[in-house]
Amino acid sequence: MAEAEPAPAKKKPFMSTLIEWIVATLIAAGAGVALAAMSPPAPPDKSETEKSSPGKLSAAEKKEGEKTAAAGPACVPGGPGIIDLPPIVTNIATPPDTWVRLEASIVYDPKQVPHPEVIAAEIATDELAYLRTISVNDLQGPIGLENIRQDLRDRALVRSAGKVEELLLKTLVLQ
Repeated sequence: MAEAEPAPAKKKPFMSTLIEWIVATLIAAGAGVALAAMSPPAPPDKSETEKSSPGKLSAAEKKEGEKTAAAGPACVPGGPGIIDLPPIVTNIATPPDTWVRLEASIVYDPKQVPHPEVIAAEIATDELAYLRTISVNDLQGPIGLENIRQDLRDRALVRSAGKVEELLLKTLVLQ
């Protein structure tokens, strides 16, 4: 019997392979252009200002630096400032062997609060006194957490005489 010989493999013509490579290259180039268009612009080069006055700051730059330094921690010029309260670790009222750790930040207006560190320390002391009066039942569930958050926020507003805009809870851990 005669065995069937395998059919010779068909080769792709050179021209179709070349067209496929060109199409793939154009797609990749288009994707690169699209990604470049979405990226933020590069910051302006300050080499010209440095050449004209090396080591010296302009009056506007000095004034901006003084405002930023005077505004306090984490302050964007013209925006609200944020300062972290010191971490609070204490036991709660019931059960007395349960500990709570609270980390929070306050949002304030730098124009109204010249020394936010002082207010932050006062708020932290008040929050510590409040946390010592709560029980585990006060912290159960999402409603309990929301009530504690609202109570802490109200205490911060009262302690700062309304100068603090918001109290942000970072962590609240019971152990």
